[in-house]
Amino acid sequence: MSATLLWFRLDLRWEDQPALHAALERGRPVIPVFIWAPEEEGAWPPGGASRWWLHQSLRALDTGLRQLGSRLLLRQGPTLETLQTLIKESGADAIFWNRRYEPAILARDKALKETLRAQGLLVQSFNAALLFEPWTLHNRSGAPFQVFTPFWKHCLAQPSPSPPLPAPASLPAPRSWPSSLPLEALALEPKIDWAAGLRAAWQPGPAGAAHQLERFLSTAFARYNDGRNHPAIPGTSRLSPHLHFGEISPRQIWHRLSAWAKQQQPPLKNWAASQFVAELGWREFAYHLLYHFPHTPEEPLRAAFKHFPWHPDPGDTLRAWQKGRTGYPIVDAGMRELWATGWMHNRVRMIAGSFLVKDLLLDWRHGARWFWDTLVDADLASNTLGWQWVAGCGADAAPYFRVFNPVMQGEKFDPEGHYVRRWVPELAALPARWIHRPWEAPPDVLAQAGVELGRTYPRPIVNHAIAREVALEAFHRLPKP
Repeated sequence: MSATLLWFRLDLRWEDQPALHAALERGRPVIPVFIWAPEEEGAWPPGGASRWWLHQSLRALDTGLRQLGSRLLLRQGPTLETLQTLIKESGADAIFWNRRYEPAILARDKALKETLRAQGLLVQSFNAALLFEPWTLHNRSGAPFQVFTPFWKHCLAQPSPSPPLPAPASLPAPRSWPSSLPLEALALEPKIDWAAGLRAAWQPGPAGAAHQLERFLSTAFARYNDGRNHPAIPGTSRLSPHLHFGEISPRQIWHRLSAWAKQQQPPLKNWAASQFVAELGWREFAYHLLYHFPHTPEEPLRAAFKHFPWHPDPGDTLRAWQKGRTGYPIVDAGMRELWATGWMHNRVRMIAGSFLVKDLLLDWRHGARWFWDTLVDADLASNTLGWQWVAGCGADAAPYFRVFNPVMQGEKFDPEGHYVRRWVPELAALPARWIHRPWEAPPDVLAQAGVELGRTYPRPIVNHAIAREVALEAFHRLPKP
């Protein structure tokens, strides 16, 4: 009896799984497979933190599939050759998968479809990652959106996303299973174990995603508008890595939030207009831009920025930023949180990003590359949008004159210094008055706190006030559109 190959990618779940659902409807055995082929991801193969997460997520997926009477096959190598080998081994006559939108993957998948269909196979792909696919939305001129607010208003005017597909009760298995690599053979986990902080901070897999969503709804949604800006409190959803790896879908979040809002007393009627839902919208916007402007992971959307006078030699300043040794506590706290946990609070991402590109005048692509390797939620669409936004060179970008003051940002959003004390423990004994500006603290205060600037904690590597003026002058010199 023929079978259907179910090719998993960044859709590592069994609930609201369109490709899985379609495979079941064929009424034939389903053979789930994941193929590790990072060389096919162009210039952006998964970084170290993403590989660690992928290892855990694949294990969770296999566990879930086994509970359904199935299992996950693991293969490594060129995707087309691997699929063709599996077709011969299993007698499969169909291949189903859920779509991805990164430029290199789009081109690869298009070629795969053409080749496999020409060989007589049934090949279908589905939307499992977005509320609205990029090619379905255009502005009044028929062009892609480049500003978030009209984009999201247009999205909200569309019919509501369809309800999530239920998890299957079971999956029909083939009479005999093709061989599978052991998970360890993919070498996704680091040889030198630096992932203890990641293990302590995260539970990859659909169960972890569901837990984060329920925690957020019960403890943080009501105060999200303000709480999301304060890095010392658990005010965000922390769903971004789960969304990236497809352990939960935006449709699941949308409909769970809708049901939860109806259960509140009184019911929350305007939940779809909430800031949290708008953050889902920013994710949709990021994919819209990546699809329509596929050059943006490497080049600025605003062509004038090709001439921006970035510092030619990042050298020691880039390393100081990466290691959280800039001398600005809120920046350093964020960079150390990133290294320890694979994640950084969004407000601090903006502060740290602004510091890199506007205080240090380092090319935003240095930051994008570092985040790509160290974030567990490293997502090409969102990473590109975020860095081009903070650099001022992308769609709906921050105005060039918006230069985050790291001291004022710290004092506003971490007023007691709790976040800094956690991640920069050498400053933990400083009073709140000086925690974000230790270089201004009186000598006796520093001595009492055990802080010796230049030894236990660095002096600022740049004067923010001067750096701001230099940056603004460079922005003023750019050619006007």
